[in-house]
Amino acid sequence: MGNVYAYVRVSSRDQNEHRQLIAMAGVNVPRRNIYIDKQSGMDFNRPMYKRLLKKLKKDDLLYIKSIDRLGRDYEEILEQWRILTKEKGVDIAVLDMPLLDTRRGKDLLGTFIADLVLQLLSFISENERKNIKERQREGIEAAKLKGVRFGRPEKPVPEDFEEIYNKWLAKEMSAEEAAKRCNFTRTTFYNKANRRKRGK
Repeated sequence: MGNVYAYVRVSSRDQNEHRQLIAMAGVNVPRRNIYIDKQSGMDFNRPMYKRLLKKLKKDDLLYIKSIDRLGRDYEEILEQWRILTKEKGVDIAVLDMPLLDTRRGKDLLGTFIADLVLQLLSFISENERKNIKERQREGIEAAKLKGVRFGRPEKPVPEDFEEIYNKWLAKEMSAEEAAKRCNFTRTTFYNKANRRKRGK
């Protein structure tokens, strides 16, 4: 039996890893052997995960709270699982899913069940991520149809915009000067002028 490690990940710096750390203490992982990343699980380009990967050796045991803490991308999770278990000879135990424990059933059937469960869970994890994105997109589209505007609030035109616009139109004032008088950038002034021209 080698050393015992744990990998903990939260999606952003303001999220709390406390729940995962309690779970790792419950299986007696030494605090110094817990590697924590605070970033997205979209890929495996994470500093602490990379450091952990270099540290892990044959017969070491790696604990993860749930499969989505390892990652979010279906193919990436399967590839990392292969590297850890097949290339490095590391055992993995996923606490939220006892079937995903490579120490159990080292025979062909046990390996097959673990691989099958992993593929299913990885697919569900990625599918949920895609569904969240789709729901966000649909929500934004619905809000836009209701007239909700996204981004910075639009700068209002000054009271004398009509006068400035007409002077610019008559070439009595440059676009740069007109923009300055309105407290706009040149791009914003052109946008407002074009909308005025269209009668909006």
